[in-house]
Amino acid sequence: MAAQNADAVNTASVQDLAGRLRPNFTLGVAAAAFQIEGALAADGRGPSGWDAFAEKPGSIMNGHSPAVACDHYNRAPEDVALMKELGIDSYRFSISWPRIQPDGRGPFNTQGLDFYDRLVDQLLAAGISPMATLYHWDTPLPLEHSGGWMNRATAERFAAYAAAAGRRLGDRVAQWVTLNEPVSVTLNGYALGVHAPGRDLLFDALPSVHHQLLGHGLAVQALRAGGVTGGIGLTNLHSPVRPASRKLTDRLLAKVFDLVLNRVYADPILLGRYPKPPLAARHWFKSLSKASDDDLRLISQPLDFYGVNYYYPVKVAAGKGPADTPAGTAHAMMRVPFHLAAFPEYATTGFGWPVAPDHLGILLRELKDRYGAALPPLYITENGASFPEPEHVTGPIADSGRIEYLAHHLDEAVVSTAPGGIAHDVELLGYYVWTLMDNFEWAAGYSQRFGLVHVDFETLKRTPKKSFYWLQSLSRARKALA
Repeated sequence: MAAQNADAVNTASVQDLAGRLRPNFTLGVAAAAFQIEGALAADGRGPSGWDAFAEKPGSIMNGHSPAVACDHYNRAPEDVALMKELGIDSYRFSISWPRIQPDGRGPFNTQGLDFYDRLVDQLLAAGISPMATLYHWDTPLPLEHSGGWMNRATAERFAAYAAAAGRRLGDRVAQWVTLNEPVSVTLNGYALGVHAPGRDLLFDALPSVHHQLLGHGLAVQALRAGGVTGGIGLTNLHSPVRPASRKLTDRLLAKVFDLVLNRVYADPILLGRYPKPPLAARHWFKSLSKASDDDLRLISQPLDFYGVNYYYPVKVAAGKGPADTPAGTAHAMMRVPFHLAAFPEYATTGFGWPVAPDHLGILLRELKDRYGAALPPLYITENGASFPEPEHVTGPIADSGRIEYLAHHLDEAVVSTAPGGIAHDVELLGYYVWTLMDNFEWAAGYSQRFGLVHVDFETLKRTPKKSFYWLQSLSRARKALA
């Protein structure tokens, strides 16, 4: 099959890139349970906050439903076979909390645990290393009704769930990710209202930061107490933040946005303290100043790795502006004294995100400068792009834009962390493509396609795109050089 799709790749460039990958560098793909599994009422799975949010009129583009998604729950063997054909080293998947513990408290669902037990065994049989994410945004609905991550008790419930997952899978999962993108949960879900649970609290949403990080710390403690054999880390979305001009107000507000996008998560995890905001903005962050030393010790336990999800840089300008954000239209943005500005010098993805691989190296440099020896080894745990593509296909899509995007970002990751690179002192362990297959893209429904594999959402037929064969060729070329 690969020979029939040789035009999907530039052989010389693939060989060149493969030659720059270290022998033990991990190539993988990532996905999330809520976006691909479907089977929302199967095997005792309970509803999540995202199920409730998706039922609200106007919440999801075109009224799309996640009820079936890619039907991965019933088609996991087929999808694992695709990954084996792809030739990746690792698959980063997430475990659905409400499938494991429908109420977020009380009994655990054996049938739900059985599904992930089978999935891990299927991956290992295919020679693919499992990286399991415990939380990729699907909070059990009863916990959301009790305040979700605005309620400290959710952190304690999360630790009990983490312990149950560790008991069942801890002997075979190679890496554990406690939380995926706590920034997106707080910013999009609790501050701006464009994601579940749809609250628009702005800076009053910051307690959800602390409670997520506390849940992370308690989960680390629970996994280690349970004797899991795999490494433990956390992954967050990180973006370099730039002021739109040299004006004092733009620079001040860019620092504020850098705090809410990057530092209020990474600083307590890696340094054991929350950052000090500029004096003029201190009132916005007052809830985080009350964190106890005991909480911060839990949050800042040593990690085996730190995951970075990178998609785009961010530019901040003073004054009210468009309410559009990378996650959707957020009317709450009109209530803050700044807005996100465009990068006209860059091409954009189907989501309108700037294609800026050079900022990935800049981001890695900034992380190392900020955290120094406290920065654990890194994985790029997500990187990818959506582009307009047809709903139905008869063969591989020539998605050259995605191939170029992935090639340039992976090359920047490798070159920037090599000797002489801008981030030469960063230990980068691997790179995961977002995502294996087209899926339910949160508030955008099925309108944005990120996959290496095309999914026809009427028939659920999977058709590898030419980017699939590009990554397959890269993996084979890298292994041939080993």
